Amino acid sequence: MTTEREKTTASAGSASNARRTAKRAVVGRLSWGLADQAASSVSNFAVGIYVARSLGLTAFGVFSLAWVTYGVVLSVSRGLATDPLVVRFSGVPDASWRGAVARSSGTALGVGAAIGAACLVAGPALGGRVGPAFACLGVMLPGLLVQDAWRYAFFAAGTGRKAFVNDLVWGVALVPAMVLAARVGSVAAFVLAWGGSAAVAAVYGCFQSGIRPRTTGAREWLREHRDLGYRYLAENVGVSGASQLRAYGLGAIVGVSAVGVVRGAELLLGPFMAVLMGLSLVTVAEAARVLRRAPHRLGPFCLVLGGGQAVAALLWGGALLLMPDRVGELALGDVWHSASQLIVPVTLGVAGAGLGTGAAAGLRALAAARRSLRCQLFASACYVIGGLGGAAVAGTVGSARGVAAATFCGSAVWWLQLRSALREHHHNPLPEVRTP
Repeated sequence: MTTEREKTTASAGSASNARRTAKRAVVGRLSWGLADQAASSVSNFAVGIYVARSLGLTAFGVFSLAWVTYGVVLSVSRGLATDPLVVRFSGVPDASWRGAVARSSGTALGVGAAIGAACLVAGPALGGRVGPAFACLGVMLPGLLVQDAWRYAFFAAGTGRKAFVNDLVWGVALVPAMVLAARVGSVAAFVLAWGGSAAVAAVYGCFQSGIRPRTTGAREWLREHRDLGYRYLAENVGVSGASQLRAYGLGAIVGVSAVGVVRGAELLLGPFMAVLMGLSLVTVAEAARVLRRAPHRLGPFCLVLGGGQAVAALLWGGALLLMPDRVGELALGDVWHSASQLIVPVTLGVAGAGLGTGAAAGLRALAAARRSLRCQLFASACYVIGGLGGAAVAGTVGSARGVAAATFCGSAVWWLQLRSALREHHHNPLPEVRTP
């Protein structure tokens, strides 16, 4: 007969095996997340470098304005469509996931079509080099947003491998598209090449998932998740809107070429900028799983996440300072000399932002939308004030220094709010999330 000690030992062994299996699953999902972000980083970096070398400083500044505008539209799509998906449909049964993804991706497609139409109207009114670039961006927005929606959907399901493959498809499609754009030699051509290759990946995502975006479900989706969606919309627009205000303000105060200089410096830290922009792709879904399975581990998880990113950004920035000028000129061409002066403040800004994203992921997992909205509005206000105030005082370098200071102030507020939210959750645990 089996003794009580043997039963206890077997039970302990089974629990230990379960913990090891769970840890391997977490590492596997995060590994695919890192691989996907690496693919995205390489693509974004390659596009920026290629455009900078092909068009020169002023035209690259125009392309950067279109890029920043895309970031604002992407934040709208994520706030309304994919952020609620990740928070409420990570690790749910397949049937619930598929229905949610059809409505979520349909919402992203609708956002792209609506704002894209507005860009098409605004383009001719803007005129100059900027007008055609914005008109082309309007045509490409639906494909760009749907491609991003597939990435979120796959990570919510725990199948990050598919997101990685989808980004690889985009990267492969970019190669011939960029070569053709270089032959044309205009900003509009590069915008079409970049967006058109994303549309290829968006279509491929339909085959990967076996799901078609259902735009008729967009109204239902917005109604069901309005408690999160509209707050996340305001929060995300605060992030990207602040970037756009800073870019436009910097162009007005210093000149359009200054926008290209800042973008060039950011490209040098491209791997970390891309991770920060798409952080919730992996970490919010994972934080939501940690919260459901072991709530007491959420704080340490967020601390490791934010601290790790900050340290990695500082190490990368240190390596850039040691890079010979000839290597920088090979990468950025004429942009390098001006951009290299911003390496230190831009690195500090990315490190500060990385530290705060750990706390932001925790607040998203807790569905503490009010707290995260307050944090983001404060951080965005600091970003605009620091970026434009610094530009007025000391030009492009001053703007970068002001942004660096702003990101650390914002990160401090994120962590204070996360600490308060964790205390509330400990005293009043949230009910199990419904999965319609």
